[in-house]
Amino acid sequence: MCGIVGAVSSRNIVPILVQGLQRLEYRGYDSCGVAVHAASLNGASGPNGGLQRARSTSRVSELMDQVQADHIEGGTGIAHTRWATHGAPAVHNAHPHFSHGTGAGAGVYTGDAPLKPGRVALVHNGIIENHDELRAALQAKGYEFLSQTDTEVIAHLVDSLYDGDLFEAVKAAVRQLHGAYAIAVFHKDEPQRVIGARAGSPLILGVGQGETFLASDAMALAGVTNQIVYLEEGDVVDIQLGKYWVVDRAHQAVSREVKTVNAHSGAAELGPYRHYMQKEIFEQPRAIADTLEGVEGITPELFGDGAYSTFKAIDNVLILACGTSYYSGCVAKYWIEAIAKVPCQVEIASEYRYRESVPNPNTLVVTITQSGETADTLAALRHAQSLGMTHTLTICNVPTSAMVRECQHAYVTRAGAEIGVASTKAFTTQLAGLFLLTLALAQTQGRLSDEEE
Repeated sequence: MCGIVGAVSSRNIVPILVQGLQRLEYRGYDSCGVAVHAASLNGASGPNGGLQRARSTSRVSELMDQVQADHIEGGTGIAHTRWATHGAPAVHNAHPHFSHGTGAGAGVYTGDAPLKPGRVALVHNGIIENHDELRAALQAKGYEFLSQTDTEVIAHLVDSLYDGDLFEAVKAAVRQLHGAYAIAVFHKDEPQRVIGARAGSPLILGVGQGETFLASDAMALAGVTNQIVYLEEGDVVDIQLGKYWVVDRAHQAVSREVKTVNAHSGAAELGPYRHYMQKEIFEQPRAIADTLEGVEGITPELFGDGAYSTFKAIDNVLILACGTSYYSGCVAKYWIEAIAKVPCQVEIASEYRYRESVPNPNTLVVTITQSGETADTLAALRHAQSLGMTHTLTICNVPTSAMVRECQHAYVTRAGAEIGVASTKAFTTQLAGLFLLTLALAQTQGRLSDEEE
């Protein structure tokens, strides 16, 4: 998953942006970049109308060397780590992307100095499904594309809709986007303002002392602020110096709760281990103990208020998950059918909503996700709900995630951040939660004796 960090501050924000990218390196990436508005810091204008940018296909540490060598500084900025979808891993495809307005020059540009001063800078996680038709419409207006990415389409779209208010331009732009996105964007004419938006990809807001941040993960802001706002699906946010506004998918002003989140940057430190997978293998006993802390007996209430009534009402279980979480669901299927005697099916979330299925309103829909923000699993959950299956439960590692908010019941595992690519402690804590679910279902169905419990 790509990473986003953004900020509006009265200090030079570049070190925080790059350090935020370093904390997100575990997600994997093939390129990285940072863009700032130099005029946002002490009124400096700098080249390119105030917009400065550095991009690289090397490591984030090399990006830091590049920004220092080029003296890139600013109080407003955005940064990104990219895992290529549209377009090869190359500097001209790396984020942030600039829109230079119309008539920027023909052909694919492979350097990094803009052909004319940039007006809009933008980073994006996700995939825009209608990028081809949007590109054609923008080319007809005179926009020249310098990359093969779907992201550059959004930058030009925002530029084409800009009429003095970036917030309004972004709100108008996202109405035209089909697909998944988390974006952060700023404009040369508004030096202390960044707009963010999300649909299908996570984006959080960080509230600091006189400064405001955006990120795809609270881990990126560890040590910077612990005051976090989790943006909801469809939200658009306007961040400025020490203040922000949020509107929902209907573009109505809303208030989102500020939560204290202690995301420890130490979780990304390797310590005495050779690699992160080894570190996390040895963290499994503690992770499982933490996950089971406070469990004094088998009861449906482990999964939240009203779980007993939900479990009594169901006669079937449907598990939706992706990747490693799918495999933990496959294990749970054996347990649920053997111990609770309840029929259970397991579906790969990314495939479930693309086929016709037979919905059963008495089904308990169980989602499994480490992050709680897995786009395919969230989409599968919403599809199941749209079919009338409203009894929902999640096994999830992040209590503040979209999945926990959208499900009726939840069991929150406590694996902490998992940085290794191959899942270890997230998988075993999921199994712990799923075994508790199996026993609670068996008890509710009258199939777990006191002795067995």
